[in-house]
Amino acid sequence: MQTIKYELQDGIATLTFDEPGSPVNTMCTQWQSDLSEATAQVVKDKEAIKGIILASNKSTFFAGADLKALMRGQSSDAAAMFQSIERMKQNFRTLETLGKPVVSCLNGAALGGGWEVALVGHYRIAIDNPKIQFGLPEITLGLIPGATGITKMTRLLGLMGAQPYILEAKLFNPREALALGLVHELMPDAAALRPAALVFIAAHAVSAQVWDDKAYKIPGGTPANPKIAGALVVAPAMMKKASRGLYPAPEAALAAMVEGAQVDYDTALRIESRYLAKVGTGQVARNMVNTFFFNLNAIKSGQSRPQNVPRYKPQKVGILGAGMMGAGIAYVQASRGIATVLKDVSLEKAEHGKAYSAKLTQARMDKGRMSELEQKALLARILPTQSATDLQACELIIEAVFEQRALKAQVTQEAEPMLASGGFFASNTSTLPISGLAQASAKPAKFIGIHFFSPVDKMKLVEIIRGAQTDDETVARAFDYVQAIGKIPIVVNDARGFYTSRTFGTFVMEGAAMLGEGIPAAVIENAGMQCGMPVGPLAVMDETALSLSVHVLDQTRADYAQSGKTYSATPGELLVERMVKQLQRPGRAGGGGFYDYPAPGASGSPGAPGAKKSLWPQLKSLFEKPGAAYNLQDIQDRLLFRQAVETARCLSEGVLSSVHDANIGSIFGIGFPAYTGGAMQFIYGMGIAAFEARCAQLASNFGAGFALSDAVKASIRQHQPVY
Repeated sequence: MQTIKYELQDGIATLTFDEPGSPVNTMCTQWQSDLSEATAQVVKDKEAIKGIILASNKSTFFAGADLKALMRGQSSDAAAMFQSIERMKQNFRTLETLGKPVVSCLNGAALGGGWEVALVGHYRIAIDNPKIQFGLPEITLGLIPGATGITKMTRLLGLMGAQPYILEAKLFNPREALALGLVHELMPDAAALRPAALVFIAAHAVSAQVWDDKAYKIPGGTPANPKIAGALVVAPAMMKKASRGLYPAPEAALAAMVEGAQVDYDTALRIESRYLAKVGTGQVARNMVNTFFFNLNAIKSGQSRPQNVPRYKPQKVGILGAGMMGAGIAYVQASRGIATVLKDVSLEKAEHGKAYSAKLTQARMDKGRMSELEQKALLARILPTQSATDLQACELIIEAVFEQRALKAQVTQEAEPMLASGGFFASNTSTLPISGLAQASAKPAKFIGIHFFSPVDKMKLVEIIRGAQTDDETVARAFDYVQAIGKIPIVVNDARGFYTSRTFGTFVMEGAAMLGEGIPAAVIENAGMQCGMPVGPLAVMDETALSLSVHVLDQTRADYAQSGKTYSATPGELLVERMVKQLQRPGRAGGGGFYDYPAPGASGSPGAPGAKKSLWPQLKSLFEKPGAAYNLQDIQDRLLFRQAVETARCLSEGVLSSVHDANIGSIFGIGFPAYTGGAMQFIYGMGIAAFEARCAQLASNFGAGFALSDAVKASIRQHQPVY
């Protein structure tokens, strides 16, 4: 056996998991084979065995399934996957029903398949460390817990009690596991695990799983219980509303829970295996595993970070501009222990920016998630000011002022001299090229873009933009800063709109273009939702402000004119410009855009409770054409393909340098549907040839925005991941 060490001494059979050449234990093919061999040996030694201990020789207990093998799979592999799962479960079952006490010694994390291995033990002992995590995160990867996890958790916690841990992938630490009855004993350290296991074994000559007791009943009852049945009637509809039918895993998991609760344990396991085999060999699972496991881990491990630069931990950071963005950055920094100087043109405005942190922390206090002492400590880290001298000794200063080149240059030159020795300066611009903004800097090598998304306290992504002269040290330190404040950094090279704003622009402008073609606004919005975007293109443009899009258009025209060129606006840009300049519809903040919004306050007015925004009625007469022909699939494809094409262009042009930055950036930055795995995985999941063929059709029917150049086609192939 290569991944499991089997020892039998003094009546104790110990199975120690230790996958060679890997930092963690996984359910790789070799492990599954070794498990069969180890189980057979246990059966052979049964008479000499008093108890069985499951242990790990890694810093964690067990990491879960071999996801690289899953990435190589196809839908035709479902039968083989079913058989493989069933063999593994049979080994689990053999150990559980031997009559001998089985103890799981959890020296570290046990997630996914790892938690299912832990559940083989009749008795589970863990280290009392709040940083250790247990649970079943499979749903977040497009999978279901299919190696007994659904069946066992449902029988341990009940149909309703298990739902957060199966359908919502809620994780828990050892103390929480103890309270739930999922762990039976806590020990101070790893050295104490085995002695505690021996004590349990000595006290239990015979042991079995609780569900193998004929008198055992599922907590809360089966679906036959009227209360349970009532909840289950609405559960599928609520799930469908949330998933829009695009995510198979939650529906499969719920079905396995409910169906399994109505039959005996062994039949429930087979039901679970069938659902996992179907979901696990589907494209959505491969898409989500690719991005939310491999791509996200690539970013977290620093693959986008320049190497050979010492790690940096920010201590004091200044922010210029206490508006919505600056105030949000200040809160996030202070919540992570960073001393923050929040500067604006007046102390009143700076204080107003700090008040945003007071508002957010008060909400946390009201929910019991923060103490008054913690709130005071956080707020004390934010110094509001109108004086640039208070920025002295800041290692990083971030300007978050209005998107106007001259203003940004002014604040840069005012604040930059206050930087600590070796400090660097960043712009929170969303569109203006960093290399141009760096011209106002005395040290362009130490000037970088750090693009936050709104609202900063909720949005996980931060886009780091390397300017033409930005050095590696500055990129690395910006990367470390973003990770220090708990965000996900992607690194891109300089260009107009960078990656996220540029690609987001294609989504909203494609929606505006379709409106200009006469397609009803409601059809466009619903199509956007149905294909998996968080909101429709017209609604999201209202939120980000049509006037901002027009401002960017004006700036682009001016920049082109300065270089002796003429910028040709797209049909979507021209329609948005008309909305703002002629029709006085600047967006939600300006009173209305594509939508009308309830007026706050007056009783009986649209602002009354329950009132919702609605599409501006004038859109029908201004833009919609009653006879306009449209195809719903075309509309959905235009919204998704246009973003994927632009992403591939960014990769081809060097704006993006990796697929993992592209996929993570598209999902966390612009809301590209998670079931696709991101804008590049959307291409690879569909198949490159099929993507190219559909793009050719769309380009022929709807314009050059969908056309793929030879260079873009080559780049798509060059960056295709191999597992």
